[in-house]
Amino acid sequence: MEDHRGAPAIEARELSRSFKGGIEAVRAVDLSVDEGEIFGFLGPNGAGKSTAVRMFCTLLPPSSGRASVAGHDVMDEGDAVRRDIGVALQEIGLDPVQTGRELLELQCGLYGITGSAGRDRAAELLELVGLTEAADRRTKTYSGGMKRRLDLASALVHRPRVLFLDEPTTGLDPASRLTVWDEVRSINADGTTIFLTTQYLEEADELCERLAIIDHGELVAQGTPEDLKAAIGKDVVTVQLRGADPERTRDVIGELPGLDRVLGEENELALFVEDGATSIAEIVRRLDAASVEVGAISVSRPSLDDVFLEATGRRLEGAEQAPEHADEAAEEDEAAARAVAP
Repeated sequence: MEDHRGAPAIEARELSRSFKGGIEAVRAVDLSVDEGEIFGFLGPNGAGKSTAVRMFCTLLPPSSGRASVAGHDVMDEGDAVRRDIGVALQEIGLDPVQTGRELLELQCGLYGITGSAGRDRAAELLELVGLTEAADRRTKTYSGGMKRRLDLASALVHRPRVLFLDEPTTGLDPASRLTVWDEVRSINADGTTIFLTTQYLEEADELCERLAIIDHGELVAQGTPEDLKAAIGKDVVTVQLRGADPERTRDVIGELPGLDRVLGEENELALFVEDGATSIAEIVRRLDAASVEVGAISVSRPSLDDVFLEATGRRLEGAEQAPEHADEAAEEDEAAARAVAP
């Protein structure tokens, strides 16, 4: 892949957004995305991911701080930002009676790509996202994965420098998810910078060269997936509690040799240790001696979920949605968030 690195494609400094009632959806976010990379924004539902994307796309004004996209200030140069970006939000707004081809040709026309040039561009995009055979079917007959891919194609009509993908594979089956991943890689290989929000650990690990982890509106970690996992520097022993008392279990395990710290929630404990295999034997001995019955005990190298656990004290997978957070408060702007006008 050609190296497209240069000035930041996206930059934020102290970027914040609050909503009525004093809800802080995004809090003093600092990040920089290189030209030509796939950058991940990883976090649970309600963490502030979609609110940040809407600010970058000029759909929401920041409450404070600054941001630039493709070299343009999002507040002072909104028109220029919109000309240089493509956006595929969580809400897919496809006309059910249009065919895939008609929708893309219409989108081309909105960007001034008309006549044979518009027809050629629509055909090119249909091939890119694997929908050529379904091009003349009405979109109401498309599967969820096909609709996602068509929405992705519509965001690429004008060859944007920066593409924002907000939870692009939410609700898709595994096969459709892999198809979207392949298309994201293909788009990036042509030089497009991609800013991807996701709550899927595997997606972030597979696609993103660098990522930022956001929780309750704040960035809690940034780096490459490999560096973030390596920074933990320990094996992770997971003890499924299966009804055992967490504090009692902690006390029984005690100060294991090589134990760095213990984190966890109601249903499991995560022990960060120097030597996981050796530690398991000692953990089992101590629990047995104290007649504490637990579930499975396993050892692994650190994952992104362990990175999230270390930074926040809880697991990302299965995290409850936080309704008080302003991804939902942003509903007051939902009409604007359905499309980015050329």
